[in-house]
Amino acid sequence: MEAIEKRWYVVQTYAGYENKVLRNVIKRIETMNMQEKIFRVLVPEEKEVKIKDGVRKEKMKKTFPGYVLIEMIDTDDSWFTVRNTPGVTGFLGSSGKGTRPVPLSDHEIEPILAKMGVVNTEVTVDVEVGQQVLIAAGPFADQVGEIESIDVANQKLVILVDLFGQETPVELGLNQVCEIE
Repeated sequence: MEAIEKRWYVVQTYAGYENKVLRNVIKRIETMNMQEKIFRVLVPEEKEVKIKDGVRKEKMKKTFPGYVLIEMIDTDDSWFTVRNTPGVTGFLGSSGKGTRPVPLSDHEIEPILAKMGVVNTEVTVDVEVGQQVLIAAGPFADQVGEIESIDVANQKLVILVDLFGQETPVELGLNQVCEIE
């Protein structure tokens, strides 16, 4: 039986390959059309401040080296997509041989996300179909488009963007657009 709710899972990687795995998973989500099942991929990091010879230096330090967090709905497709990504050695909580991973509980994931500043998972934007918005992030950043549809449950919307003189629908997250003032 397949799970129907999105949960956070911990993926094991080769040491030092966390960011490469993050990029590879994101590419596979797009190429295998898994946006409806795999939502967010994060490398847990925190800011480390060092003062040496009176000079303050900040750098990002991996909180859990060798691990990547993935928010997904656990289905055969999503599990296969992540598990077979180059650099992934397995899921934490899975004994291998095709066994399903164990998701993190809310009390386990919330402090990690809070430390990274990723607490608010629900984004609310007061927009409506037909409204012009500014795309704030992604490959279409700084372009203006018209909202064609809004999917509140999945925090996504479809924007009509002018590409080479033709209106093209582009699916974006609610957190990727801004209202035009």
